[in-house]
Amino acid sequence: MIQNKVKIIGLTGGIGTGKSTVSKIIRDRGFPIIDADVIAREVVEIGEVAYLKIIETFGEQILNNDKSIDRKKLGNIVFCNPDSRLALNRIVHPQINKKIKDEILNYSKNNDIIFLDIPLLIEELENFNEAGIQFDEIWLVYSDIETQLKRIIERDNTDYESAIRRVEAQLPIDEKLRYANVIINNTGSIEELINNVVRELNMF
Repeated sequence: MIQNKVKIIGLTGGIGTGKSTVSKIIRDRGFPIIDADVIAREVVEIGEVAYLKIIETFGEQILNNDKSIDRKKLGNIVFCNPDSRLALNRIVHPQINKKIKDEILNYSKNNDIIFLDIPLLIEELENFNEAGIQFDEIWLVYSDIETQLKRIIERDNTDYESAIRRVEAQLPIDEKLRYANVIINNTGSIEELINNVVRELNMF
């Protein structure tokens, strides 16, 4: 288990809530952020442990011409088959957790506060705890569902029905509220959002 000499803050949200914008605001103000999505891509790069195990498990038909993993092909396999999804998670999650721990240790040499940007933090909270990654606080970026849908439609140039399906595929944002130590409201303007984030950062 990582012994927290530093404050570790989990940053999460839901699709269309603006978590990426909040992450940038925090980073721009000098706080280190470990991005779980970036790490998830890095651990399956060509030659990595997870990459080799994925090919061994799912076969070379999931590869692109350049031997990188075709995420769409792999996704089509695992999303239709719970056993395959579990097998993939068992390969990838330990490698992601290891790299997160390494980055925490690296950042902790020169920082008192470290943010972990994790889209599915609350859904995977038990898994992170079991891996020895524990959070001092959870910050939730919150928007009401109408605002989420509007942003998804505008950002991805999609229709209302597709946006609804994407929101409903996640744990409802209102259910995530009870896990949050800090709620960053993002239903207003970018200026209001910046003020909300800076107000919380100034508490340190």
